[in-house]
Amino acid sequence: MFGANTKRLTMKPSSTELPKKLRAKLIAEKFGVGLSTVWLYAKEGKLTPIKVSSRVTVFDTNEVLKLFGDAS
Repeated sequence: MFGANTKRLTMKPSSTELPKKLRAKLIAEKFGVGLSTVWLYAKEGKLTPIKVSSRVTVFDTNEVLKLFGDAS
């Protein structure tokens, strides 16, 4: 009935499936939130942005999992 590539939208990724630092787009995709929500949370202080370069910002995976929940 379902193909091997079917995504389970209800399952959130666990810390073992994710890199140590995450880009905003990946957070939005993996946790089912909008990209603007990720940036809003950064603006509100719920997530701490880490500026890697002038055009790249990442977020700590552990902090993201605490905010959105860990599936493990």
